[in-house]
Amino acid sequence: MYEFAIAWDWLTFAVRWLHVITGIAWIGSSFYFVALDLGLRQRQGLPVGAYGEEWQVHGGGFYHIQKYLVAPENMPEHLIWFKWESYVTWLSGFGMLALVYYAGADLYLIDPNVLDVSKPTAIAISLASLVFGWLAYDTVCRSPLGNDNTRLMVLLYFVLVGVAWGYTQLFTGRAAYLHLGAFTATIMSANVFFIIIPNQKKVVADLIAGRTPDPALGKQAKQRSTHNNYLTLPVLFLMLSNHYPLAFGTQYNWMIASLVFLMGVTIRHWFNTRHARKGSPTWTWLVTAVLFIVIMWLSTVPKILSQGGEAQASTAEQSVVASADFEKVRDTVLGRCSMCHAKEPGWEGLIVPPKGVVLENDGEIVAHAREIYLQAGRSHAMPPANVTGITEEERRLLVSWYETAVKEGKLQ
Repeated sequence: MYEFAIAWDWLTFAVRWLHVITGIAWIGSSFYFVALDLGLRQRQGLPVGAYGEEWQVHGGGFYHIQKYLVAPENMPEHLIWFKWESYVTWLSGFGMLALVYYAGADLYLIDPNVLDVSKPTAIAISLASLVFGWLAYDTVCRSPLGNDNTRLMVLLYFVLVGVAWGYTQLFTGRAAYLHLGAFTATIMSANVFFIIIPNQKKVVADLIAGRTPDPALGKQAKQRSTHNNYLTLPVLFLMLSNHYPLAFGTQYNWMIASLVFLMGVTIRHWFNTRHARKGSPTWTWLVTAVLFIVIMWLSTVPKILSQGGEAQASTAEQSVVASADFEKVRDTVLGRCSMCHAKEPGWEGLIVPPKGVVLENDGEIVAHAREIYLQAGRSHAMPPANVTGITEEERRLLVSWYETAVKEGKLQ
């Protein structure tokens, strides 16, 4: 059964890789078409119904691209739909959420010091929040507030601030950031699935049937596409944040996340303005830099919070602590790992423990047993460059300890 840990780790790696691949495809096509749309030029002699055109060169060839606000007079036989990149990105991201945060809810999702709930309850809250997020967002967009894009985006920003704070009151800091990213990405992918693609299909169906398409369909799809464009960069930050405890493991983590959304707007505004040939608003980079400095300040001024406090071993885990080899395991971990994986790391240059993992007492060591087994036992990933001089005998001890506990049914 201990081989299951290795298989599971490779499975999460595979799903993560798929998520990155499809995410690159989705973001790449999205950014490309936004840039293309903003750079279109109008001229005399364009085909009937054509709004603008663009000449581009890439890979040794020239491309002549024309955009139709509704559709050309004759529908082409071959039409490419850009949708699967979005769908598979969301599905693989949800797979990661399930594999890491649902399967490891007691370690990565639930913090008893924040909200002491059972695993099923925590998972139910997670799922409900994603569904609620889309329904609430879609309702607001369809309301009269949705007629004013500027007012709508300001309102949605404050909703995201509230959601950021709310998640920190439910889950660990790491899980709160991941869920805020999932919350936002769900809205983005649902925009594609429920609005953008269906509206385009309605336009195509009307044209084939000889009917005049409703221009409101294109306007609605354009609005949702714009939202997706400005939300992309914050979602990327939140995806990467689980590697940086200074982002998620501080008292004001929700404020940091809120400022990241503003940084996403300023960065995208610079690119969008450039692509539209309306100048180069360099002030956006100054604002972005100031926001990032504020984020760094927020991460270091408050006291760093541990994720879940001092872990208390369960009844099964207590039997692991009482095992014959655990004393040697504890000595190995405290001697080789805890100078970095401590609430106040003793290794020069470290302010917070890597990935927020603390290994200072028995409960914490047992709670992270599988990670210790994979990172320092079956592989030589930890300590980095073996800076603490862990021996092969100590690595074999960690492997033997974990595998024995799994065989005896004390650990998973």
